[in-house]
Amino acid sequence: MCGIAGIVSSNPNIIHRSLLQQMADALAHRGPDGEGFFINESNTAGLAHRRLAIIDLSAEAAQPMHYLKRYSITYSGEIYNYIELRQSLKQAGYHFYTKSDTEVILAAYDMYKEKCVYYLDGMFAFGIWDEREKQFFAARDRFGEKPFYYYREDELFAFASEMKGLWAMGIPKETDDRMMLNYLTLGHVQNPANKSQTFFSNISSLLPAHYLRLNAVTNKMSLHSYWDLDKQTVAGLTDEQVMKEFDILLTDSIAKKMRSDVAVGASLSGGLDSSSIVKKLLPLLPDAGGAGSFKTFSAVFPGFEKNEAGYIEAVLQDCKVQNYQVTPTWEGMLQDFEKLCYHQEEPFSSSSVYAQYKVFELASKHQVKVMIDGQGADEILAGYHKYLHWYIQELISRNKFSQARKEASLFKKHHMPLQWGLPNVLATFLPSHVSIALEEKELWQVVNHPDVSKDLLAVMKGREWNGIHKPVVTKLNDMLYFNTMEFGLEELLRYCDRNSMAH
Repeated sequence: MCGIAGIVSSNPNIIHRSLLQQMADALAHRGPDGEGFFINESNTAGLAHRRLAIIDLSAEAAQPMHYLKRYSITYSGEIYNYIELRQSLKQAGYHFYTKSDTEVILAAYDMYKEKCVYYLDGMFAFGIWDEREKQFFAARDRFGEKPFYYYREDELFAFASEMKGLWAMGIPKETDDRMMLNYLTLGHVQNPANKSQTFFSNISSLLPAHYLRLNAVTNKMSLHSYWDLDKQTVAGLTDEQVMKEFDILLTDSIAKKMRSDVAVGASLSGGLDSSSIVKKLLPLLPDAGGAGSFKTFSAVFPGFEKNEAGYIEAVLQDCKVQNYQVTPTWEGMLQDFEKLCYHQEEPFSSSSVYAQYKVFELASKHQVKVMIDGQGADEILAGYHKYLHWYIQELISRNKFSQARKEASLFKKHHMPLQWGLPNVLATFLPSHVSIALEEKELWQVVNHPDVSKDLLAVMKGREWNGIHKPVVTKLNDMLYFNTMEFGLEELLRYCDRNSMAH
């Protein structure tokens, strides 16, 4: 949602409109509904914006937006609780001249400064220039749904939604050999030990749930974490209480995500996550048209063992929503591969990225601008079969042997593959040792890979461990945290963002 870019520099000779235009042009696919630019009087801050209009389609809501003759913002994303937040800010004395969520961020920043991020429920990446303090503030949402890349060198700080916005201003493409080595040998597309690292050595990613402050006078920059998942606290609720609370939270989340001044649709894969969302949003649809006018989009694979068309059909029979389907093919992927790589910018490890690309392409053809899906459900709810053995290990490590046997029996009954052997027994009682052993195994894979040149390994001498990290898992939550916050979910969100913005 939208493309943002900008430059902050203590050198007034660096920033000029044509440079910002080049950055914005490189991000035009992210915002086909308009563009805007801002350069302050001292020529130390410049912002660019490509607009994808979702909330408040008027010209008054265009960006960069200015507030109180002091703040200027370029922002990508959507703040789902903007209506509630705007109301509380009104009660505090703030006035609003648009119906946009952008203006709400500006007012929240004036009131709370960097603590404004605590009040934002949404997906976002934004940069705010404070003319009075000569400071730049940028923040990214909790899980990293919206991207924010930056380049820093001496008196120059530049940022953009995608790296191509930075390349457009002349920043060179310098491949990070360590990241490439780990991708070729381990399939990693992120460094779990340093998620700010990208495949380009001179470009960093602002971490999810982080903000940065930059003083344009001193060039001093600081990075701060503002949120983290609590994997330790046990709520102490009954199963019924958990289900009731989860239902309330899910319904409220879907209702807020349905707020839009343009058409909203949904992905429907046939899985529990997207199917649940489609079912839950039915009561939220307007009376005019109702379910019969709501559009869903699916990828199907006739003849493929894991084709979920049957599950999709079951949901359609129950919910009576519209459904449009696409069948991705290897011929199509070959034809679209260069375009797919252009939008993704960094390597990807699965052809499923292309299936999602085609689903979003289909939605665009049917004039649907906003798509709701269930990304992240498997990571926070242990939806993958790979999590089964970690759950059993947790039970055994806590001497809950009878419950472990019962759960394992139920897994078998429901044809859920539980991998269990000596390594799992060792991991149960010696988790730290197993973590180290797994790291050593990955290192061996890297340095002994038959297809990697000795020259590349020589470049890596002394840095062989860089990017190799395995968590110490003593309970299921340890692994869910790792995949949600450190290694896994952000990768999927990157694919989703680029695929959705490509069309």
